[in-house]
Amino acid sequence: MTRAGQNYFARPDARAAAVFAALAAMLVVVGFAQSWAFALAILQLCLISALMALGVNIQWGYAGLFNVGIVGFAALGGAATVLVAKAPVPAAWAAGGGNLLAAAAACCVTVAAVWLARRRLQGRARGWGIAVILIVGLAIARYFYLPAAAAIEAVEPAQYGYLGGLGWPILTAWLAGGLFAAAAAWLIGRVALGLRSDYLAIATLGIAEIIIAVLKNEEWLTRGVKNVTKLPRPVPVEVDLQQAAWLQDWVAYWHADELLAEAARAPALQQLLIDYAGVLVKLCYVGLLAAVVGGVLGLSILALNSPWGRMMRAIRDNERAAAALGKNITARHMQVFILGSAVVGLAGAMLVTLDGQFTPGGYHPLRYTFLIWVMVIVGGSGNNLGAVAGGFLVWFVWVEAEPAGRWLMEIATGWLGDAHPLRLHLIANAQHMRLFLMGLVLLCVMRFSPGGLLPERRGRT
Repeated sequence: MTRAGQNYFARPDARAAAVFAALAAMLVVVGFAQSWAFALAILQLCLISALMALGVNIQWGYAGLFNVGIVGFAALGGAATVLVAKAPVPAAWAAGGGNLLAAAAACCVTVAAVWLARRRLQGRARGWGIAVILIVGLAIARYFYLPAAAAIEAVEPAQYGYLGGLGWPILTAWLAGGLFAAAAAWLIGRVALGLRSDYLAIATLGIAEIIIAVLKNEEWLTRGVKNVTKLPRPVPVEVDLQQAAWLQDWVAYWHADELLAEAARAPALQQLLIDYAGVLVKLCYVGLLAAVVGGVLGLSILALNSPWGRMMRAIRDNERAAAALGKNITARHMQVFILGSAVVGLAGAMLVTLDGQFTPGGYHPLRYTFLIWVMVIVGGSGNNLGAVAGGFLVWFVWVEAEPAGRWLMEIATGWLGDAHPLRLHLIANAQHMRLFLMGLVLLCVMRFSPGGLLPERRGRT
């Protein structure tokens, strides 16, 4: 490449355009080589992954907060879709709703009593008073809670066994997912923010595991590992589209040559309708997800380039100097921690809506913590566009590593013979190539571009 070309691609805008053009070309290749439905499915999850990476970038790239409990905030966002969008189960409410509300009231009274004891009592009386209040309050809550949970979980456990939700539109559940995660971040921040970064990492990791354990075991809340299926959708259903007259006419018009044979017309038309309906639904999801990601990205860029964003980067780079200038470091960390967690919770709600089911057993730190951190590092910590690019690239590699690995194994072991045990073993375990490729991508980026694909821009942008 000439010096002029090198200088051109050294410009941040040109480099960003080149990176996103390459990512778009990769999706187009998948569309032609595999299928457009598969390419759109990858794009959907790339958008959700990019949103999660944006949330982590807000915390780490803006303020240097090391959050390793991303999986917990994503799970809270997913739980919000159940608690908000699913219809309530009247029989479950009748069986144990009253006792459950009594247990919740006992917990609230206990918290209020502890707060008053801390303010009114002094010395040793405070400690003894709080201990007695906690023991009595938790005993009363347990008295109502245990029979309530058992009664709710016994209501048609094969189909229900939980309270259900509010029955609100699914898009409101996305907002609720952000609010749930923000509330959890506030509680964690009250405990851990202001401490060293390693203590924050331990706190977020531990609380995330507690959240996952609660969602797995409290079946009255979200059915636990039995999963909740058939969640409402914000887009049309494929079967309804297949029966729509306008789509049938449109497909018949564009594929008139293929439908000339009268004997094969009906099955061929049905298959085309299935294919087109699937693609249209995926396009609707892509448009909706892209609108959310674009809105969050735009707000993130505005925030980063505002005086607030410059203050956050100043705190990240030198906390002592910022504190000497009168900045409240803990309060600012609380703000950015809540904002980033809310974005992750929103992405978690979007992911569950896309899947159509809530599966607490599927939340693993490898997928929802480690992989998200790789996206941020590979894309460019501190750069919002970099976080989006990292989300796209890493998820694309994660998905395509298995078919690519199988293809490579088939070529590399072709000389062994089709029935050779080593060949069969390597092909059967080709999916493990994705872990190798993730490490390889991370090492290559850190070696040749330590700031990521799109490094953070210094100064006013």
